[in-house]
Amino acid sequence: MAGLSGLHVRAMAAVVALVLSATGALAGPPARQHALSLVGTPQYGADFTHFDWVRPDAPKGGAVRLAALGTFDSLNQFPIKGNAANGLGLLYDTLMATSLDEPSTEYGLIAEWVSYPEDFSSVTFALRPEARFHDGKPITAEDVIFSLDILKTVNPFYRAYYKNVVAVEKTGAREVTFRFNVKNNRELPQIVGQLPILPKHYWTGKGPDGKARDLARTTLEPPLGSGPYRIGKVEAGRSITYERVPDYWARDLPVSRGQWNFASIRFDYFRDSTIAFQAFKAGKIDYYEESSSKNWATGYDFPAVKKGWVKREEVEQKTAAPMQGFVLNLRRAKFRDRRVRRAFNLAFDFEWANKNLFYGQYKRVSSYFENTELAARGLPEGRELEILNTVRDLVPPEVFTKPYTNPVGGGQRAMRRNLRRAVALLREAGWVIKSGVLTHTGTGERMEVEFLIVSPLFERIILPYVRNLARLGIKARVRLVDSSQYRKRLDTFDFDIVVASFAQSHSPGNEQRDFWGSAAADRQGSRNLIGIKDKAVDALIDRIIFAKSRAELVAATRALDRVLLWNFYIVPQWYAPRARIAYWAKFAHPKRLPSLRVGFLQVWWYDEAAARRLAEARGR
Repeated sequence: MAGLSGLHVRAMAAVVALVLSATGALAGPPARQHALSLVGTPQYGADFTHFDWVRPDAPKGGAVRLAALGTFDSLNQFPIKGNAANGLGLLYDTLMATSLDEPSTEYGLIAEWVSYPEDFSSVTFALRPEARFHDGKPITAEDVIFSLDILKTVNPFYRAYYKNVVAVEKTGAREVTFRFNVKNNRELPQIVGQLPILPKHYWTGKGPDGKARDLARTTLEPPLGSGPYRIGKVEAGRSITYERVPDYWARDLPVSRGQWNFASIRFDYFRDSTIAFQAFKAGKIDYYEESSSKNWATGYDFPAVKKGWVKREEVEQKTAAPMQGFVLNLRRAKFRDRRVRRAFNLAFDFEWANKNLFYGQYKRVSSYFENTELAARGLPEGRELEILNTVRDLVPPEVFTKPYTNPVGGGQRAMRRNLRRAVALLREAGWVIKSGVLTHTGTGERMEVEFLIVSPLFERIILPYVRNLARLGIKARVRLVDSSQYRKRLDTFDFDIVVASFAQSHSPGNEQRDFWGSAAADRQGSRNLIGIKDKAVDALIDRIIFAKSRAELVAATRALDRVLLWNFYIVPQWYAPRARIAYWAKFAHPKRLPSLRVGFLQVWWYDEAAARRLAEARGR
């Protein structure tokens, strides 16, 4: 290098560095991160002390009683067998913790840091040395590896959700690396971060009866966990009480500070919501999240509300509104024609129901990604149109020519118009009325359907719909079953029509396969209740999963939304823009609640002074 000027030396060094970097010779290890986000930069840096939506010094103590419906026969939430008790998630920590105020964002919990290569072909987690199970044993890499393997073995949901995770290995004293069989799936590091970590030594050991424990079976033995609560008293099928772990290992972590404040949480089981609400009115239940618009409008005139002993709030939620609706089971031949499904949509009068049944409290769902930027709008254009063009021959033509809108009712003239359109569609599909019943001209099958429900509250909603269907010659009936039978019939897809809700996030991904993917249609226990087997839908799901940018994800999701809507798989119902909550006046919450959840169990606390005043007022 003799004779070269400093400028020339620096220039040549820069060129060499560029070449070596391009070949990977100087590429360093992936950056270690304290948080992951699919929608931008995490709000909190690595040095944060607590979330803004908690009171970091919230008092600990007090008991809370909640209502659960039906019954339970197991304290093991992981197999599809049995009815698991409410609240079991309180027992288990995950590698990362979701933020209740940031969509699609996670912060390290068991994991001290996380890293992944640029092509998202793997993810590595470093475990915190202080992470412990409730018996004091440390959470190890072996526990993480065991958890993934055993959960994929015992439950088809986990098998599908983590199907792209093909290897997991210990890569350091406290490091675990998960390897994927695909690249550029931006969501995979986050879904691995959601993995609940189970104690290997517990589940490979023996129970009090001397028999080997089996995660695939139901059990009433309280399992070992690592989370903020452990199981206390259990009355099988009737109640379960969780006790706060005072020396919970993560209690002082920034991701946990000011949270999980109740000393005990009890779930009491009731046959239905009507009885549960009576228990709340009597003061036997402390907190109630109202699901009935009628009850919210007319049911809170009891003395405790008038005296201020019970408080009511409507909490604005910025979450993606779920697609809730009447699910038509495509495994039944009568629902396989898109024109038939559209006729069922035309027969539902949301506007009448909202006015006469719901007191105007709901909005109609018009997207599978309602209340987000992911919802399809207008006609497809730009990147979305490019994506749709790849499946043009496989999707309904209206996808390209008409914005989707729900039929509008609300009056006799509007419904007569809708029913006439429904009759024309049914006739095109080969269905005509014979002897008063809609009958297929080719097969002779009569159009008879059953609405399967688990809550009697839905009967008053379905019966007006049944009357409209009868005007089309469709014989419909409603069958109410208990929660155990209902769960079994859903898992085995043994129904004509059910009411279902498909919750979404601001960053959809692998879960779409379980909702709408062909591979899930025949897998018992999957969330593809509809039974969709559609090549275009599968292709669009993949475009979402492997989107390389937020803009591409949004375009692909809007394309999927449009295709799902124009296939009329669901008769869309409604959503509530605000959570409706009521509680006895002995609890308090931060001034600013998280925007995505009410977070009652997580961020509220027991107010001893308020509880004393309430007890004195009630003469107790």
